[in-house]
Amino acid sequence: MDAHILTQHRLHNQHITHQTLATPVDVVRWLGAIQGQDYPGAKWAIGLRLPSNTDADIEQAIAGHAIVRTWLLRGTLHLSAAEDLCWMLALVAPRLINGNAHRYAQLALDEFTLTRSNDILAGALQGGVELDRRALLALLEEHGISTEGQRGVYLLQRASLDGLIAQGVQRGQYGTFFALDTLPPGRALAREEALAELARRYFTTRGPATLQDFVWWSSLTTPDARAAIASIQGEIVEETVDGQRYWRPEVSPIESKEVAALLPGFDEYLLAYRDRRAALAPEHEPHIKRGGMFAPTIMVGGRIAGTWQRKIKKRAVAITLNSFAPLSDRARAAVTSAAQQYGEYVGLPVEVH
Repeated sequence: MDAHILTQHRLHNQHITHQTLATPVDVVRWLGAIQGQDYPGAKWAIGLRLPSNTDADIEQAIAGHAIVRTWLLRGTLHLSAAEDLCWMLALVAPRLINGNAHRYAQLALDEFTLTRSNDILAGALQGGVELDRRALLALLEEHGISTEGQRGVYLLQRASLDGLIAQGVQRGQYGTFFALDTLPPGRALAREEALAELARRYFTTRGPATLQDFVWWSSLTTPDARAAIASIQGEIVEETVDGQRYWRPEVSPIESKEVAALLPGFDEYLLAYRDRRAALAPEHEPHIKRGGMFAPTIMVGGRIAGTWQRKIKKRAVAITLNSFAPLSDRARAAVTSAAQQYGEYVGLPVEVH
């Protein structure tokens, strides 16, 4: 299994080339969780896997809370299906909270303050009320709880990890929050079942992948990750390449055509793996990763071939392509087609530069 075959499997399993899902919720449910700190990018991560849907369709699914945005894997913001949030939080939140203990102490956030903040935030959102981050932080200040520096973010994150609040749509640059008890009860799983389900979602949708990739993506301990893989061994195929063990779905057809896509900056095609060399040449990583931020990328035939930017204008969307090397005519045509797909997604004609 060389790098090309590996990336073709991943493109298929992530539904970038094998697009058979029907709704935004189907995409999020399939992937389990989608990196979500870049809100417009997270929506496009769904849209590129769902050509029949638009930005407005995905926004509606988030507004209706069928898709929820909250802190999950690695303590970063993700989108998940509302029905999956309960068991995912139960699995990963305790470890994340324990991992924050030192930071809580640095910020003078003791358990009394955290509990009081939780009560204030959850109480303010009762009865279907939705407030944005600014309003919630102002409310904490009114109750004598300082949100200076990073205190505000950690207070909102803690209430989210405790399963009290989550985020809906974004208004301008601020996310809105709602009380999780307004949603129907989510799916509850015993811990062993939750470990198995997380591994099943990961290797079915992102395989071939390694144990180290899964540990990176999930924020599980290595022993827990090993146990999770062992629990689904009969559902996935193991392959050893150059001494490295990979797992993937048993059936994963390879696409024969050359494909291209304009990926958002934090797309799972790159972020789901600790080792990204199959898709991204190490010398190009500085071009897409700066200060913890990932630039939107051009994917051609499974490899990252450059970066792109978009500017929404009144009557068009301008897309600027920056390839690492000159593209062939065939690749250029495929990338232009991918740009047109983005135009259809935002409902505007495309100007490609």
